[in-house]
Amino acid sequence: MILETFAVGPLQCNCTILGDEEAHEAIVIDPGDDISRIHNRLTELGLKLKQILVTHAHIDHVGGALKLKRLTGAPILMNENDLPLLQIMDQQAGWLGMETPEIAPPDESLKNGLNVGLDSYPAQVIYTPGHTQGSVCLHFAPLKMIFAGDTLFARSIGRTDLPGGNSRQILDSIRTHLLVLPEDTLVIPGHGLNTTIGEEREMNPFLQPWTR
Repeated sequence: MILETFAVGPLQCNCTILGDEEAHEAIVIDPGDDISRIHNRLTELGLKLKQILVTHAHIDHVGGALKLKRLTGAPILMNENDLPLLQIMDQQAGWLGMETPEIAPPDESLKNGLNVGLDSYPAQVIYTPGHTQGSVCLHFAPLKMIFAGDTLFARSIGRTDLPGGNSRQILDSIRTHLLVLPEDTLVIPGHGLNTTIGEEREMNPFLQPWTR
């Protein structure tokens, strides 16, 4: 397995290349920016991109998806409930003083329970609204690994003060869908350091009412 996570763009979004070196295939999760770097790395590794998976439609996670699709032909998958955020991409760019990236609706919606990923490394979509109304996590159960987007961070949770955010909803999503996972599940968040479900049960101050 090839697993490379690196920060892209001014907000340092965690972008991940997950590849199967035997099948020479890969997926990319949250290509928010630095698409030349991502594409060059795929080429260096000899991997054909099969899917572009977007955990939610904030500019730092989705901003480069269409450019990567045009370079590789891979479809973009994102939950349809975040389409309103795509429609205000110019406003999102304005908040950060960035140039508005060209975007397009996804080729397929990341609906709850959908199977995605690679044949050798399958994942299931877990719908976790709260940070945005279309936020999802990607659970690679055989690998004991989950890509949490901006729903859950090491010792923190996603902000809910932007359009589509709901503080009650994000906490309910985490309690209902993430804290029930095995403690040794590796959490790769949308920003910052990796953690585990067990660590967040014990040490995340936002989650203590349910874990004590």
